[in-house]
Amino acid sequence: MRHGGERDRYSRLVERAAPGATLCDVAALPGGVSSRVTVVGVRYPDGRHHRLVVREYGDRDLQRNPDVAAHEFRVLQVVRAAGVPAPEPHYLDRTGAILGTPLIVIAYVDGQNGLTSSDLDRGLPQLAETLAKIHSVDLAAADLSFLPRQEVVYAEVLTLRPATLDDSLDEPRIREVLEPIWPLPRRNRPVLLHGDYWPGNTLWRDGRLVAVVDWEDAALGDPLADLGNARLEILWAYGPDAMHAFTRRYRELMPHIDVSHLPYWDLVAALRPAGKLSEWGLDPQTEQTMRTRHRLFVDQALQALNRR
Repeated sequence: MRHGGERDRYSRLVERAAPGATLCDVAALPGGVSSRVTVVGVRYPDGRHHRLVVREYGDRDLQRNPDVAAHEFRVLQVVRAAGVPAPEPHYLDRTGAILGTPLIVIAYVDGQNGLTSSDLDRGLPQLAETLAKIHSVDLAAADLSFLPRQEVVYAEVLTLRPATLDDSLDEPRIREVLEPIWPLPRRNRPVLLHGDYWPGNTLWRDGRLVAVVDWEDAALGDPLADLGNARLEILWAYGPDAMHAFTRRYRELMPHIDVSHLPYWDLVAALRPAGKLSEWGLDPQTEQTMRTRHRLFVDQALQALNRR
């Protein structure tokens, strides 16, 4: 619970975001990294109670994209209209006038974060089906031209080589392959990308995927960018069989997607944790498992490229 001045600030926000409602309670939601996430309970005059989520964007997101709040708000409108399970957006403060930083207010979705190992048979197909639905959003009908191009984002990553490479996560080997050939020749039409699609950014209830959250990294680009990232995350969490089952289901749903460049996008995904994994606060056993599986992931991608 937050008290005093904090409560007054959120009361002012509720007046804007939920006209007629009054603030009941305020609680921080754990797990926010780049943004501050708060759950507020509100009560309407007719007795209805609702919970809303406030996402306040931090310096890292704002430095990268000063319009991140407006962009995520619009993306949520678009994906919900396309039938993608996502929180309903309620209010946008793009200037930071109310709480001092840009924010959005979205509906609270009651659900469990991520999949448990016992739910994989039902859950993995839903993860693949939802990703396919995201990649099927009609870009011609929704103006998302403000989103960054994923290949440009990674061109910057590959150009700005760090002074020290992370040998423990095969960064030298990955960059040796990717840097000379980037950008890849385009083989798929650009689609809407979530940008960080993995089980930890999904909510589940009664065995059903009820929301995909955290859309601040949304971009336009090759669908294999999301697929590669999801494959590594699923490998980390559940092992190779789960990764392959997820990939098979996605490919069944999206037969028109050219996957010949998937090994390259797998390497792009494998580059993301370089220099960062040891800072994630993992217990030693979990970190070692992730490092072992990361090496397997990189080896498989390189072997696939060497067979060509």
